Amino acid sequence: MKYRKLGSSDLAVSEVSFGCMSLSGTEEENVRLLHQALDQGINFFDTADIYDKGKNEETVGKALRQQRDKVILATKVGNQWRPDGSGWDWNPTKAYILEAVDQSLKRLQTDYLDLYQLHGGTIEDPIEETIEAFELLKQQGKIRYYGISSIRPNVIREYVQKSNIVSVMMQYSLLDRRPEEQMLDFLHQHQISVLARGSLAQGLLAGKSPKPYLGHSAETVAKASEALQQQTPSGAKAMETAVQYVLQHKAVATAVLGIRTQEQFTQALAAANSKPLPEEVAQALRNQVPALTYELHR
Repeated sequence: MKYRKLGSSDLAVSEVSFGCMSLSGTEEENVRLLHQALDQGINFFDTADIYDKGKNEETVGKALRQQRDKVILATKVGNQWRPDGSGWDWNPTKAYILEAVDQSLKRLQTDYLDLYQLHGGTIEDPIEETIEAFELLKQQGKIRYYGISSIRPNVIREYVQKSNIVSVMMQYSLLDRRPEEQMLDFLHQHQISVLARGSLAQGLLAGKSPKPYLGHSAETVAKASEALQQQTPSGAKAMETAVQYVLQHKAVATAVLGIRTQEQFTQALAAANSKPLPEEVAQALRNQVPALTYELHR
């Protein structure tokens, strides 16, 4: 397993990390997958308070509590469940963040978080107030570092300018190259790492039947999948190349892969251990798939 520094922090995260949202097996199955990941060198585990109404955090916390010192634990905040359970509302206020972190810590059975992330955000948010909350939590020792999960360039620029974020989680794949237009280079220049999610584009880059995706037609998706196959060494799988495509940009610290089954774990591990993508291969892949750009929130 290879590791990369997370932004300006002193954390080193595995190039492939465990996206815990997908966990849906029995408690025994989930614990086994989480333990296997840690045993194989995956050290970054990402969850959120909203996943399964907090039960996801409980699962992760129970599984990893005995090896807490080996784990880089990340969760998210900002989506508040309504009392009647009918849905959630966006709440990035200081008061809510300071309340929610204690609940996450309890569910995760830890007294600190390595990374606490704002789970979304708009340009209309009380951004200074949100930052105050994260900075206070750092002072209190409840979190080590903080970041945001956002694809909105205008929101990202505000946090880069006003805060001490060390990471931005954003969707990035061969089929969603929007971050390449500005954000990847911009964040790298400011020593802020990208946590790449959606690297397999809902499985379309891992063998699922082509269908329209974002602004791409099913035909373009099929072409991307075919290009991956052509550029993948014999004996390897196209999904390994898809993950390495994301990792080839120096701004990306880790590809956060949703892992639900033993097969998905095995594939994720293979992707982590595959060879880095040569620039000429990455460029060949770019030539086959038109780049999208952010049309909103610029």
